[in-house]
Amino acid sequence: MHFLVLALSVLLVRSVLFPADIFAQARKPMTISELVTYNGKDREQVLYAGAKAEGKVTWYTSLAGESYKGMAKAFEGKYPGVKLEAYRVSGSEMTVRLMEESKAKRHIADTVETTEGNLMFMRDAFLLRPYHSPHFASFPEDAKEKGERGLYFWGIARESYIGFAYNKKLLAKNAVPKNYEGLLHPDLKGRMGVSVSDPAFKVIGAMIRTKGQEFVKKLKVQEIALHTIIPPALLELIASGEVLASPGIFRNHTLNAIAKGAPVEWLPMDIVPTNVGGAAITVQPPHPHGALLLADYLLGPEGQAVLEKFEYGSASKNLGFKRWRPDHGIATEKYEKDLERWEKLLKEISRRGA
Repeated sequence: MHFLVLALSVLLVRSVLFPADIFAQARKPMTISELVTYNGKDREQVLYAGAKAEGKVTWYTSLAGESYKGMAKAFEGKYPGVKLEAYRVSGSEMTVRLMEESKAKRHIADTVETTEGNLMFMRDAFLLRPYHSPHFASFPEDAKEKGERGLYFWGIARESYIGFAYNKKLLAKNAVPKNYEGLLHPDLKGRMGVSVSDPAFKVIGAMIRTKGQEFVKKLKVQEIALHTIIPPALLELIASGEVLASPGIFRNHTLNAIAKGAPVEWLPMDIVPTNVGGAAITVQPPHPHGALLLADYLLGPEGQAVLEKFEYGSASKNLGFKRWRPDHGIATEKYEKDLERWEKLLKEISRRGA
């Protein structure tokens, strides 16, 4: 009897001093199918205990610049003992990489974060697994991709807005466009540029959506230069004065440049093409607890705060302009064809830049 009392006392003391360790030992490991549906109040505790046992989580992301490094540092700071291995690749490269790993039956990635168009390809190729997150409730329904059993394939963790950026020292105030019609101002002729990339193609799509294809053809007289560089590099040309303006520049890139002293401004047009990055988990994550713990962190208030520091927008906030996601709610084949059509039209109305 005395031995039983002593044993219970020791167990009680240990549960007070080491609740997470006792919990991890007392609870049987869950399968990935059980984990993705788990919504108990102790969810974070369950995932963290499991992630510590797994040791690490592998994250494929298309976040640019220092933002993904900042996210990794913040995550590891909150969850000591869980190493975050982040691999930064473009969305298209990520899709190819996941497909090749799947064919080789070599599962490496746990959590992915990339643009919606690429997530659609991954979903259709059965590379993603739908899951539950308590943070899904904070986002509007169109910011989540439905799966079965009330689960979601991804939630929109960040948004980037494509609009008009210009050198405020060189462009007269009366020539600054308030909408797409304003791009026809004489002061802009021969002085605008666009990057040959998806953001510029989506701007063409936005113009067709709001003004029609005939309006887009009118822009040929403006002699917009095509540049085979990424949008952030084009923004640097705008800041230096080599290019006066562009209708295909990201808001977050511009705000970051302004913070560093660049003489640039950004404006939304009639509608704002919006790139989004969704948080998803792979169909067979090697570290399932870590995969879900990271997805929750990306969608939760702390992860969202990290993204806001790098000027990313949120699907849960109203920024005062009309957003448009070209790849949302359509079949992947149609989206591919739309991009090809917009790219062709852009090249027809533009001239080759330096």
